[in-house]
Amino acid sequence: MTSIEPVLTDNAPKPLGHYSQAVRAAGLIHVSGQLPVKAEGQSNEPFDEQARTVLRNLLAVLEAAGATPAHVVKVTAYIVGAEHWGSFNAAYAAAFGDARPARSVVPVPALHHGYLIELDAVALDPAASARDRTA
Repeated sequence: MTSIEPVLTDNAPKPLGHYSQAVRAAGLIHVSGQLPVKAEGQSNEPFDEQARTVLRNLLAVLEAAGATPAHVVKVTAYIVGAEHWGSFNAAYAAAFGDARPARSVVPVPALHHGYLIELDAVALDPAASARDRTA
């Protein structure tokens, strides 16, 4: 059986439920849904700021697992209001740079705590790749 290792960082919001920020298993990193929660707690920011915050949170969890945007295989974005798609796309392109993982953008009617965006992701585990190269 493949081991499952939780990933935790102080640079992103702590889980408020029974889940991990991310888990590493079978050569992949699965990042749980991240909301645009800032270190000082919840806030009611405009969509553009929420998009930048949630991307920072997602990248902080990936960094804690040793991954970068270049390791990301798939991102799913849940967005309240399809009219925010262009704004999200611009913030996403700035955060991911040259990396272009597969992506889904799903319009939803509402998210927890009134937030306007949530992201989850799957990335290659660079530690697993390093182990594979030495095996």
